[in-house]
Amino acid sequence: MSNTSTTDREKQLAEAEEMFGDRLHRSGFAQRFYFGQVKNGRLPEYPEVEADSQTTERVAALRRFCDEKIDAAKIDRQSLIPDDVVEGLGKLGLLGACLPKSVGGEGMSQLNYCRLLEVLGGYCGGTALFVNAHHSIGPRAIVLFGTPEQQQKYLPKLATGEWLSAFALTEVEAGSDASNVQTTATPTPDGKGFVINGEKRWITNGGIARVLTVMARTPIKGSDETKVTAFIVTPDMPGFEVLETRMDKCGVRGSATGRLAFRDMFVPRENILGELGRGLRVALNVLDFGRTTFGATCTGAAKFCVRRALEHANRRVQFGQTLGSFELVKEKLAAMGAGALAMEAATYQTAALIDSGAEEYMLETAMLKVFTTEVLWQTINDTIQIFGGKAYFTDQPYERMMRDGRINTIGEGANDVLKVFVALGGIRAVGLELQDVLGALQRPIGNLGKLGQFASRRLGSMLMSPTVEVRSHELETEAGQLGRMVGLFGSHVERLLRVYQEDILDRQYQLRRVADVATELYVSSCVLTRMDRQIRHSELDAHERARQIELGHYYLKTARRRMHANLAALWDNDDTATTTVADMLLVATKGQNGHV
Repeated sequence: MSNTSTTDREKQLAEAEEMFGDRLHRSGFAQRFYFGQVKNGRLPEYPEVEADSQTTERVAALRRFCDEKIDAAKIDRQSLIPDDVVEGLGKLGLLGACLPKSVGGEGMSQLNYCRLLEVLGGYCGGTALFVNAHHSIGPRAIVLFGTPEQQQKYLPKLATGEWLSAFALTEVEAGSDASNVQTTATPTPDGKGFVINGEKRWITNGGIARVLTVMARTPIKGSDETKVTAFIVTPDMPGFEVLETRMDKCGVRGSATGRLAFRDMFVPRENILGELGRGLRVALNVLDFGRTTFGATCTGAAKFCVRRALEHANRRVQFGQTLGSFELVKEKLAAMGAGALAMEAATYQTAALIDSGAEEYMLETAMLKVFTTEVLWQTINDTIQIFGGKAYFTDQPYERMMRDGRINTIGEGANDVLKVFVALGGIRAVGLELQDVLGALQRPIGNLGKLGQFASRRLGSMLMSPTVEVRSHELETEAGQLGRMVGLFGSHVERLLRVYQEDILDRQYQLRRVADVATELYVSSCVLTRMDRQIRHSELDAHERARQIELGHYYLKTARRRMHANLAALWDNDDTATTTVADMLLVATKGQNGHV
């Protein structure tokens, strides 16, 4: 039963339309899964990751720098990234990697930048977060939405790291609910600017940044409504106050997480970033890039864990056998190895999708963020289990990695929220088509073409599964199984809409299952394209190539099992009992100080 009133739902839908704009009407590669279709041409060929020799040299230089300069344990203990590390990262080009060369950046592709962030993620989570916050979501907003004057004023020093940046969205009432920003920006009577009042918290680099993108609510002329606008803010503006520079926290302790206040802070009109009232669109577009590099840093950390776990499993002897001899350890190692490969495949395929100039990729970047952060969390947990008590102590990196890794499923969009977004982002398009068809049925004479297209698609999906294109003969079976799974998924999505209609918006148990299947379909597609390339064009020796292909097959096999389980659970589950028990506990604890 729905807990959302019609008025609240209409408001939420209107806010979504405003936030996403025309992006809701674009169709990317993953969205077609919800129709039971595969649009092969929309996913570019898997990239030749190491093709760029200059980036390969940068990767090697970054590894040397990390070995010599980054002491992750010390950074964690002191809650501080040393100045010489920040300066060194700037000299290596990391702090301006994707910024245009015209403003002093390196002009790197998203793919090549992800190669660097993967290295950094394997060394220190806090340092990787610092770089990601500064580069991927800081100056990126100015690159995408800034005027030429704004770009020339701020980007050159941001590119070198002389200035650091921050993206200030989160506040007490606005976390995952980004549209609930309460910070206000009131126009001055002379029209020359805005006076900002409010507080921001949990802002990475917030207390040390020289340039911040700040989200604040502005009035809409001729209306009582307000909408969020993005502003470029600098800490020398009167009224800018750093309440806390380095908030003490569980993990990624080297990153400076700040709390800020704006008290009657004047910001000139020329510091509006993008259009007035379109700030959430700025945030949404910027986060696409941050989520992709999130995938890269998580991949680096996962690869580190896999290497160390394998070494330990081969060396450690218990009960007269190495740990790797036991099936419960083998189970973990197989999942970890396949998971790391899938993370890498999805990260570089998504980066290539962005670099290709694709029209839309917001579902894919959200899927990537959810998948890589959750697989990394499980990988860290399994690594600790394999190491046992040894991993629990601070002379090993794993407890620190556990603390660092926990924020990943929360930051840049909490995974639970993103799963609902991923599900509804695809379901909405199917629902609109069905609604359109129902309308056409009432006026069939003028809509024969529309009805014919729908009937043709539905008849085609009943007669055959969609085709997943591969060039390698040995992958045709895998491609056929993936195509059948896509077709099956599309039929379940349509059935959900027939059963629940608009109430599907509130069926989060079901939406989570839909999102998990859609994500596995996307990641499986990435793994398959990677395997296809490796079979046809690979610089790897025969043994390593065979090892990676086998890992890919294992991921695809286990992913199909998980997808079938989720689809079955759409119709055979304990959802009603879950809600009953949770509501019982919630009611029972009211007024009892939280004691169950």
